[in-house]
Amino acid sequence: MEFCSSFLLGFVVVALINWNGSNALSSNYYEQTCPMVESMVTNAVKKAMLNDRTVPAALLRMHFHDCFIRGCDGSVLLNSTATNQAEKDGPANISLHAFYVIDNAKKVLEAMCPGTVSCADIVALAARDAVHLSGGPSWVVPKGRKDGRFSIASETRQLPAPTFNISQLQQSFSQRGLSMDDLVALSGGHTLGFAHCSSFQNRIHNFATTQDVDPSMHQSFAASLRRVCPMHNKVNNAGANLDSTPTTFDNRYYKLLLEGKSIFSSDQALVTNPTTKTLVAKFADSRQEFEKAFVESMIKMSSISGGGQEVRLNCRVAN
Repeated sequence: MEFCSSFLLGFVVVALINWNGSNALSSNYYEQTCPMVESMVTNAVKKAMLNDRTVPAALLRMHFHDCFIRGCDGSVLLNSTATNQAEKDGPANISLHAFYVIDNAKKVLEAMCPGTVSCADIVALAARDAVHLSGGPSWVVPKGRKDGRFSIASETRQLPAPTFNISQLQQSFSQRGLSMDDLVALSGGHTLGFAHCSSFQNRIHNFATTQDVDPSMHQSFAASLRRVCPMHNKVNNAGANLDSTPTTFDNRYYKLLLEGKSIFSSDQALVTNPTTKTLVAKFADSRQEFEKAFVESMIKMSSISGGGQEVRLNCRVAN
């Protein structure tokens, strides 16, 4: 127990130090060395979106899952080896996909500017493009991240789970230098994407000894989820969209949250606290306010640097 506590404390301190030291990142980092970096990443995202409408949600989630473990160092991209199981094979990351989009961008950039653009920066840029190309805001991404050499599957237990309550969420975010405001704004990323039954099963079956379904969930909405996800679901890809416009970046997520039509316990948790509920209502009422807050929180989150030391030549393998 003592080791775990000191390790976690160390992680918190590192996260906070790195957040405070994030001035090392710069908006014009590649201006001289690789000026076409942004357009090349955008092209890779656009091309992938033509064939697969789930790509934006995947890229946004990939960036979150990268930054929340070891900081934004591209460790989520590393493949497992014979002697190490990497983050992407941890239980929380099994459903991550669209890694090929990062590979495609990297291949073009290596041809243009060899050994210059980090995989971690490509992930951050791709996440921004994913939001913007889905109808959401754009922003200037600070660049200059370095790629980490380590990726450990067991560390993905540190990711906030869809079953978390508000105090667990607050703790998870504060450990990374992120506030309650950031928590509510970044949760709006759930305006894009899809959830498998297993991630919200706890709300629609055996919720409590006396209630099968979470009473905070809208009755007809719960009934529709139970039809798609029966108790002993055998369909691998069964699940539900995170909101009713899953390929459009908008504020619908917050509107549905206030109606009791959210998917995860961690979404519902945002209306169990007066501070976070006020923000949910604000974002439900104004898409402009949501987008402004989302951009600020994304820049803050994407600036949590890790222990990156290199620019990987292949995003899946340390140099």
